[in-house]
Amino acid sequence: MQQSSTTVLSQALELPAEERAALVDELIQSLEEEEPDIAAVWVAEARDRLAAYRSGTLDAVDADEVFTDLRG
Repeated sequence: MQQSSTTVLSQALELPAEERAALVDELIQSLEEEEPDIAAVWVAEARDRLAAYRSGTLDAVDADEVFTDLRG
């Protein structure tokens, strides 16, 4: 960790628990922000997959079967 990160962490740890929780929430949200172009690509992909499933060109696999294969 860089010196500035260490300083920020040290200061954050001195905050009351409620303020630390709010800070953590803000930091997590900042990591989860997507670029608009990426979000649009995922929406298009989901629509394409749903259309393929509905038209019968894409088979569905039961989740239990998938997880069983993964544990396999």
